[in-house]
Amino acid sequence: MGRIRVHAWMVCLASLAAGAATARCEAPPQRPNIILLYIDDWAWNGTPVAMDDGMPNSRMPVLRMPNVAKLAGQGMKFRNAYGSPQCSPGRACVQTGQSTPRNGFSVFMNSKGQDYYDKKSFPGYPLVPCISDMSLDADALTIPKALKPLGYTCAHLGKWHLRSDPGAAGYSVHDGDTSNTPGNTLTGEGKRRLPADLSDPKLMFSLTRKAIAFMNEQVEAGTPFYLQISHYAMHEGRECLPATRAKYVDHPAVQEYYRKTGTTAETVNRKSDPAVWLGMGEDLDGRIGAVLDEVAKLGIEDETYVVLVSDNGYRHSFLPGLTQPLHGAKWWVWDGGIRVPMIVRGPGIRPGSVFDGNVINYDFLPTFVDWAGGDPEALEEIDGRSLAGYMKGATPAPEFLGRPLYFHYPHYRSSRPHSALIAGQYKVMHFYDHPEIPMLFDLSRDPGEVENIAREDPDRHAELHGEMMSYFRNVEARLPKANPDYDPELYKASKDHAKLLRWGPFKGERPLDDDER
Repeated sequence: MGRIRVHAWMVCLASLAAGAATARCEAPPQRPNIILLYIDDWAWNGTPVAMDDGMPNSRMPVLRMPNVAKLAGQGMKFRNAYGSPQCSPGRACVQTGQSTPRNGFSVFMNSKGQDYYDKKSFPGYPLVPCISDMSLDADALTIPKALKPLGYTCAHLGKWHLRSDPGAAGYSVHDGDTSNTPGNTLTGEGKRRLPADLSDPKLMFSLTRKAIAFMNEQVEAGTPFYLQISHYAMHEGRECLPATRAKYVDHPAVQEYYRKTGTTAETVNRKSDPAVWLGMGEDLDGRIGAVLDEVAKLGIEDETYVVLVSDNGYRHSFLPGLTQPLHGAKWWVWDGGIRVPMIVRGPGIRPGSVFDGNVINYDFLPTFVDWAGGDPEALEEIDGRSLAGYMKGATPAPEFLGRPLYFHYPHYRSSRPHSALIAGQYKVMHFYDHPEIPMLFDLSRDPGEVENIAREDPDRHAELHGEMMSYFRNVEARLPKANPDYDPELYKASKDHAKLLRWGPFKGERPLDDDER
């Protein structure tokens, strides 16, 4: 019996002792605690847990994460969970329950002084890209604003990256307007190699201590809580305990990397050392385990949901022999940039279960409201759907399984302006600089997005593409426009030009990348 429940019974017993003969000692409805472990830059295939049991390369067996594996065995694994192509849009979607085209926070880049188009950053490129919102709207519904009226105390610890005050979004406890910077703790010589006395890589340990203190305070007060632990790991600027790195330097795949790059365990740069990345993952797993152990110690396992998920997709291609099951990477709306690992444990969730339907980051807010005893159907101006019933075993209706999910990146950087819609097993892609190339994929038989079947199924493409563009118009999504000052030579000279072409639109079949073969 958890301490929150004990607290409620103690109040009732005290009333009886005071002579309240009519007091009824019925256990009150339990409002569960909710913990969101939000991991930065973690690929769908970046955990030792296979996200698809039929795909051997949907996991990273080199990495030791026993607590993540244990969590998967205790809860539900999601085969088709989606985030965003970059971290800040993902965080905005989680907080608001809105898709990126609706909430307007589509990238974290400096766009000050411009009101719709980014006319300064990419002169000569084929398109004039859009700006992004710079923060959450002041009147936006957020997780804490939705949960506080239901009796919750809400904390956000770690990386915020939304150019705003988490307190203004409703959080009672938070670390402020943090970006990637606090998590990159090493300076000086540490920029090249790990110092021997490094004790708090990526602030994992101090962040976890604060989270545990918050949990203890709320349990002591008998208050249900929402706790979002937004880790700075696994973002680049790799850091781990030196002792953890030492576990991996002799692994054959790591040694092969050193050989191929002409480095050694002593000379390799920390920021490109696979042993440091693997050590960072193992250290992170230990901090996840510390939170789970504290939940057990406090006696609140039966009334606490734990969600483990990444903010965006990624491409972990630094180990020889590691093949990529998905196309693209962060900054792209190919599945490699948006599909993420996701595991949930909690009351009513069958251990070792798997959910195959499509879910997305803007489903969290209505799900949390549902768990908290609120009415997710009463939430206005959101795109997400509650997953609570499905996590308890309800069979999803065809309408849910085929619902459209929206992904929108109207910008340049290491990618180009493009969007996608996923509905059931089908995915439409649209590149704004090549609208004449229709793109349609059947993810159920082609998860790597190798074969464009738009020419073979033009009616389905037209239907889904029309649905996507209609939705964009309805929510007033920003769309790029043709650049009247397009300079092909200037565009060709850009540092990312080769990748922009290689991962752009194609007809028929695309050639496989080297790490996909």
